[in-house]
Amino acid sequence: MTLVPSQPTPAPSRRRLLTGLAAAALALPAALRAQGRITLKVSHFVAPTHRLQSDLLLPWAKDIETRTQGAVTVQISAANSALGQAQNQLDQCLNGVVDVAYGLCGLPRGRMARSMLIELPFMAATAEAGSRTLWNLYPRLLGDDYKGLKPLLLMTHNAGGLHTRGKVEHPADLRGLRIRTPSPTVSLLLSALGAIPVGMPPTQLYENLDKGVIDGAATTWDAVHSFRLDEVVRHHLDARFFTAAFWFGINQRRFDALPADVRAAIEAASGEALLKRVQPMWDSWDDGGRAAARARGSQVLLPDAALQAEWRNAAAPLLDGALAEFQKEGVANAREIHGAMLREIARLSKG
Repeated sequence: MTLVPSQPTPAPSRRRLLTGLAAAALALPAALRAQGRITLKVSHFVAPTHRLQSDLLLPWAKDIETRTQGAVTVQISAANSALGQAQNQLDQCLNGVVDVAYGLCGLPRGRMARSMLIELPFMAATAEAGSRTLWNLYPRLLGDDYKGLKPLLLMTHNAGGLHTRGKVEHPADLRGLRIRTPSPTVSLLLSALGAIPVGMPPTQLYENLDKGVIDGAATTWDAVHSFRLDEVVRHHLDARFFTAAFWFGINQRRFDALPADVRAAIEAASGEALLKRVQPMWDSWDDGGRAAARARGSQVLLPDAALQAEWRNAAAPLLDGALAEFQKEGVANAREIHGAMLREIARLSKG
């Protein structure tokens, strides 16, 4: 092969080349031009196989990476990592150990008390109503819960019920039963009805139900499928009497320090973009639990109007005392927030 010496680039071609390179450089995201690639560290407290990661967090990460043309990458740590403890999500985000986290408003207890008012019995029946209520009230009434954070999504699940080894149909059936509780507000209700609330992470439910350490669990349909509870309980009361509040947010200082185009990409991928996916996501997750229970021939009871009223009436006397407890814990305007939540839920339900 004969090697031909390279020839000088003609001046017009050189000018066109330089012009093209300059245009390409200007087309790169400002973040990439300014400081190279940016990595956002994200943590959450469920297994990497849970659909929270595949249906919510991974698409969100992909959206940001696409919007920034690859200048931003997202690194996710789940429950199987050192960053995966549920009780640590808030502090490790506030302290900058991670940039973004997904956590429960109830952990650590008392830190997001305003938002937890939505966890009182028979508030939001659907994830859509609960999530949008939190999001809509956040700027005016809930902001103190999120100091140091910029919320990207506030969310509840579809209202949960009771999943038990023996049949539970009426409130009186709970007397003496050891029931796993997901929150202090559910504990209040269980105790008032004669049950023994037992705090326990969902990862421990299977073993403790299987051994009879507890008699049942107040949890979601999603947990029935995700944690294989259909194998160890045979009775499911779809009472829809409680929900839990979750937050997904970024450290405010970290967000403020990002280039403007990255901040814009994060905002575009969050908020409304995530809210509109909440209801179909939770419905899909819950459908898996119902299907698993029915496939085993278990009893699935959806209360009629009369039975639902019986449960609501049993919970009603707790409200005044529960609101007084929130006031003692520092939420001076607990009754105002509770009333605003009820009005917003009603408005959204009509819509």
